[in-house]
Amino acid sequence: MPTAADIKARLMVGMEIHVELATRSKMFTSAPNVAHPDYFDAEPNSLCDPVVLGMPGVLPVMNRRAVEMSMLVGLALGCTINRKTKWDRKSYYYPDLPKNYQISQYDQPLCIDGSVESPVSDQPGAATRTIRIIRAHLEEDAGKLLHEAPGGFAIDYSIVDLNRAGTPLLEIVTHPDFDSAEQVVAFGQALRNICRFLGVTEGIMQKGHMRFEPNINVVIERDGKTYKTPIVEIKNLNSFKALHGAVNYEYQRQIDEWLETGVVMKAGAKSTRGWDDTTGSTFLQREKEEAHDYRYFPDPDLVHVVVDDAWMARVKAQLLELPLAREKRYIETLGMSVKDARALIDEPRACLFFEAVLAAGVDAKRASSIMLNNLAKRANERACRVDELGISASQVKAIADLSAADKIGSAAADDLIGLCCESANKDADPLKLAEQRGLLQVSDDSALDEWVQQVIAQNEKVVAQIKAGKESAIMSLMGGVMKLSKGKANAKVVQEKLRKALLG
Repeated sequence: MPTAADIKARLMVGMEIHVELATRSKMFTSAPNVAHPDYFDAEPNSLCDPVVLGMPGVLPVMNRRAVEMSMLVGLALGCTINRKTKWDRKSYYYPDLPKNYQISQYDQPLCIDGSVESPVSDQPGAATRTIRIIRAHLEEDAGKLLHEAPGGFAIDYSIVDLNRAGTPLLEIVTHPDFDSAEQVVAFGQALRNICRFLGVTEGIMQKGHMRFEPNINVVIERDGKTYKTPIVEIKNLNSFKALHGAVNYEYQRQIDEWLETGVVMKAGAKSTRGWDDTTGSTFLQREKEEAHDYRYFPDPDLVHVVVDDAWMARVKAQLLELPLAREKRYIETLGMSVKDARALIDEPRACLFFEAVLAAGVDAKRASSIMLNNLAKRANERACRVDELGISASQVKAIADLSAADKIGSAAADDLIGLCCESANKDADPLKLAEQRGLLQVSDDSALDEWVQQVIAQNEKVVAQIKAGKESAIMSLMGGVMKLSKGKANAKVVQEKLRKALLG
């Protein structure tokens, strides 16, 4: 029997990614969409109507915005947008699928034949590789089964929750272009950033807004021969930790199984497995159905989707600069560190607010410092995003100008930013706020000279140390001046006066 030492093994992974689109209504009905922020906390089975329930006589009506969002993602992934597509019924039974079929796209998907650059790892500044996209098709989501009661209480049965049923769902399918779990995770993170920047999904993993299904097998070489293990699809992974763990576990499991059984890939050998976070292992769910098992046929209640030139142009006009290109620009053009650039890119709405601050005229270094320090601190305290704090880009510009002109110190600038984040000060002039709150620095020579001389007189030992060559002790005297002035003294001018008085 061969052992692991006798073989060479190479991982192959293709990805299926399901993205819940954040339209206000569902895919084929006006019922509210649980993937939209307004309905995140809806009670189970409160977002239903006769179409969702599959009642006799109901008719679906296509959600145009969901199609546009899907086209946007397809364009961002370098796909060709099919000018004419259709809807198909995919028939199968599941407790949370009331109609017993799902409206999807089979042989004429909306987006085909794309490619996108993806980092090879999740480390900032990582190299990239090209990932080929087979297709991205639009469908409706199924509901879900709850195995705990609302509030997390244990139950000995399952609850069918149809809130998610009918949610617009974009399924993106790649070629098997990944050969490590790190590449898979990096692509997942990059795709999440793309979709969030485009505004098509909130991308909250815990809510299932993005679910990953890696298709995994292993190419094994032994004694000059090549073997491929059967493909396994891991279902419904909704965290990057689970995605990484499942890929690595399945890679080793397939090698071990081949060493034991010698089973190789053949027609109909594909299976699906689940992931157990507790044990860190996959488990068999079922043998994978083939396309004919779903009995696809064109949906008789829906017309074809025809994308004309005018519609295509309107969608293309909505494309934004993509995260990877934006990160590169921040580093190479704005001179930002890789760490700071990545921190901004990882929160799309905050990043767009950063762009507004730049457009207001704040230099990149000062703008990123304010974003990642002063504003990020307050966003963490309030458990919100930076762009939700209430301060405007023009107010940030005014505060940056006051700092640059030495009219306020760093502590006062932080206080002023906090004041501008209060709803009562929306659109207030930061200069007037600084005057009202006594935050402006004192640069008057007579006042500064008086404080400097008073501190020098009270600190003879420190003065002696400075005159003996320990210039760093000046900071101690500066602290004394700032205390006397209650933080209002211009620190730069104070230091100059201390040096002149003590060092000549």
